[in-house]
Amino acid sequence: MAGTHSRNGWIVWLTFAIGLLLSVSPLPQFMEVFRPLWLALLLAFWALVLPHKVGMVTAWCLGLMEDVLYGTLLGQNALILTLTTFLVLSLAQRLRTFPMWQQSMVILVIFGLAQLVQLWLSALTGNRQPTLALVLPALVSALLWPWVSYGLRGLLRRFNIN
Repeated sequence: MAGTHSRNGWIVWLTFAIGLLLSVSPLPQFMEVFRPLWLALLLAFWALVLPHKVGMVTAWCLGLMEDVLYGTLLGQNALILTLTTFLVLSLAQRLRTFPMWQQSMVILVIFGLAQLVQLWLSALTGNRQPTLALVLPALVSALLWPWVSYGLRGLLRRFNIN
């Protein structure tokens, strides 16, 4: 193990930077409710593929960065991304064997739970969301999961990321 080193790990961090940018990029007002959970999607993929490199510490750090970008309570998104990554890592052995449509359904449940925790935390801090429309990004993210997964798998193969 001492002889192995990280190869092309910078690509993983580049995808996280792109995910952070996509999560704060402007959208039309009517589409804002449907914004995918880009960072959670990327974290879920990389945690499945590279669990020895991307884990809950990475999720916590990226969540803190997202908290700073959104201007939310420090640690709120960090907690949610860490919870999401924990659930993905807990189900990793099963998720890898599922066909893509079943993976999407599991991602929908995991992200839906994360969004409900987000709703609960918002209610606790006094920034209550008016409806359960907060769960819509989980649905959009689950629908995007196959494309994100195939695209990142192509990057994984092309750059031989280990």
